[in-house]
Amino acid sequence: MALEFGTNLLNFDPLAIIMIALVGFIGLTVASFAARYMKGDRQYRSFFVLLASLVAAIAVMVAANHLLLLLAAWGASNALLVRMMIHKASWPAARASGVLAGRTLLLGFVAIAGAFALLYAATGQTSISAIIRHPTASPLMLPALLLLLVGAMTQSALWPFHRWLTSSLNSPTPVSAIMHAGLVNGGGFLLARFAPLYLDRPALLTLVFALGLVTAFAGTLFKLMQNDVKRMLACSTMGQMGFMVAQTGLGLFPAAIAHLVWHGLFKAYLFLASGGAAQEKRLDLHYPPSALSFGGALLCGIVGSYGFSLASERVWLASDTTLLLVILAGIAGTQFALPMLRERVWTRLPMAVVATGVMGLAYGLSVHLIEAAVTPLGIMQPQPLNAIYLIGLLMLIAAWLGILFFRRPESVSAMPDWVLKLYVRSLNAGQPHPDTVTAHRNHYAYR
Repeated sequence: MALEFGTNLLNFDPLAIIMIALVGFIGLTVASFAARYMKGDRQYRSFFVLLASLVAAIAVMVAANHLLLLLAAWGASNALLVRMMIHKASWPAARASGVLAGRTLLLGFVAIAGAFALLYAATGQTSISAIIRHPTASPLMLPALLLLLVGAMTQSALWPFHRWLTSSLNSPTPVSAIMHAGLVNGGGFLLARFAPLYLDRPALLTLVFALGLVTAFAGTLFKLMQNDVKRMLACSTMGQMGFMVAQTGLGLFPAAIAHLVWHGLFKAYLFLASGGAAQEKRLDLHYPPSALSFGGALLCGIVGSYGFSLASERVWLASDTTLLLVILAGIAGTQFALPMLRERVWTRLPMAVVATGVMGLAYGLSVHLIEAAVTPLGIMQPQPLNAIYLIGLLMLIAAWLGILFFRRPESVSAMPDWVLKLYVRSLNAGQPHPDTVTAHRNHYAYR
């Protein structure tokens, strides 16, 4: 259904409706939290004006059917985000965070503007739906899609544009929640909006997969090295954005949208609950697991992956990129079952199998429902398996098993030099920009 205003400016298709519902719900939740969290702040009222304006700008952005309108809403939403990040301009670290984010997001804005200019030059159209419905073989299309990819990478903090996100932790908690649960997902939305153009270029999809996978590895590695809750959450967002983009590179855009929705809801909860993290009772997982525990959990993972494929109506052991998604569901199911099978494996195994199967069915159903909703858009096209996809899958499995079973040496001196150097490099790469860190309490100017 399109709304006509002079030209076809807005198009409330299923993708737009899903995104508006997600951002609207998160916006209301954040506003409810901020009503208490921000009490006593001198900018209390202006914060809510900015929050409402940000949600409205995002709603316009995801429903835009005109290149210039999407670009304007994209720029406005990012400008509002930067303004909210610099909540207290007198605090140098907060100001530096906003400046770093503004520069990175401006680079993405310029890349998207260039992409839209090339799309217009190639098609003569300003309507997004017209460009998607009537693709052209113009040589300008490839550079346009590459520029769109750069814009998506900056927005979703993909490597090497991730530092603005890991340096954004001086923002008030409600700002961090709407940032990580809403605006960071903009890269996934942009790729999904122009998905039909990417699906015509398998080599480009492979590149998207590789970039997403690199970010997923880097974000997960950086997260494991953090000792601060908000830094862990920021690195986690980076890793999850990598997984989401990797799914678009598989040609599985509905699965990426489902990932975007679930990640947005969960990350909003984690940020809003981060104040109580110090009081949480942590579960000792006793890694590495015993052979019996891991075998039982692996069985649960197989059941979960089959439930996922059943609910999503996909072949369980497919010969295309759906196979990677099913195996990832199996890994997630195994991880889900491991805490339940730490002890008394045979007693708890039936319960774990049922719980993992239900989890797989629920996740598969969510993917199926979103796929059914966006069917008219034609954005679900699994790709044939190639060497890059298979190498990526093997790397994922190897990294997962390494985290599970790698035993840390009792002393640092027992570790090889190359491991120590890699650790230090990774630790430094995951740190925020020095200007965004308050090194002394006298520099904390939050007033």
